[in-house]
Amino acid sequence: MTRFLVRRLIQSVFILLGVSMLSFGLMRAAPGGLVSLYGDPRISPATIQRLEEQFGLRDPIPVQYLKWLGNALRLDFGVSLIDQRPVVDKIAERLPATIQLSLAATLLGLLGIPLGAYAALHRGGLGDNVVRLFTVFGNAVPHWWLGLMILVISANTVRIFPLGGMYTQGDGSLPDRLWHLALPAMIAAMGGWIGYSRYMRSEMLEVLGQDFVRTARAKGLTERLILMRHVLRNALIPVVTIMGGTLAVLVSGSVLFESTFSWPGIGRMAVQAAFQRDYPVLMALNMLGAVLVILGNLLADLAYGWVDPRVRYD
Repeated sequence: MTRFLVRRLIQSVFILLGVSMLSFGLMRAAPGGLVSLYGDPRISPATIQRLEEQFGLRDPIPVQYLKWLGNALRLDFGVSLIDQRPVVDKIAERLPATIQLSLAATLLGLLGIPLGAYAALHRGGLGDNVVRLFTVFGNAVPHWWLGLMILVISANTVRIFPLGGMYTQGDGSLPDRLWHLALPAMIAAMGGWIGYSRYMRSEMLEVLGQDFVRTARAKGLTERLILMRHVLRNALIPVVTIMGGTLAVLVSGSVLFESTFSWPGIGRMAVQAAFQRDYPVLMALNMLGAVLVILGNLLADLAYGWVDPRVRYD
């Protein structure tokens, strides 16, 4: 286990270096930036030159990258080009809202596992057909569009859910926050319901037809023991792989849902930074996303050993 962790950590360092180089090069090659923000015709070229020197934009690209990397290792990602606030402070201000939404959506999405297991155990029945119909419908309809339609219906008819934000202005109580969290969390959890249920149903049907399951039944083991000890643990292996990518949703998947529901998280901040060409903020969010993807995959690999005792790391 120790050798495996050390090897993965070394690989992660090189992956993060590659991601940072690629992201930094794309940011510097992209149009706009500081010159476009302050490039008002009324501003003199001397002022623009002073601003470029202040932000180090006159240095060669490799020098700029090494300076950025040295600061990033100290968790200093510079300041925003829009409001001159430290990037780390802006992310720390928005991150709790994204964690709250993503955690609620992840926990609700896990309901897809028992949903898929139920469909597999009742193959061809009414419950199985309902689950399969739901997954087909869920794949065909964009989740953000469905949430937007629910908001439109709520605004024009019965106000079942609030129209956006984390809480009502002037309230902020726990019931009010949960009311605002309910719809975006359920819409974001639809991906888990669909993905987990489909994989779980497919894997359980395959495992139920294996020889060791028939042998366990021939030995007289109870159906409950067979399902819990043999079927579920073997069927969970591909599901664990999917769950490893849920951490990346903190940055990538939250963009659509936070924009749709006016949720003040880092996903919505990423959209605003992209439109405003706030490259220091985008660089920091890219690195955060890369770290979460690597961490999620590592946790998924470690979980294999718990799900399948045959997995060995050394």
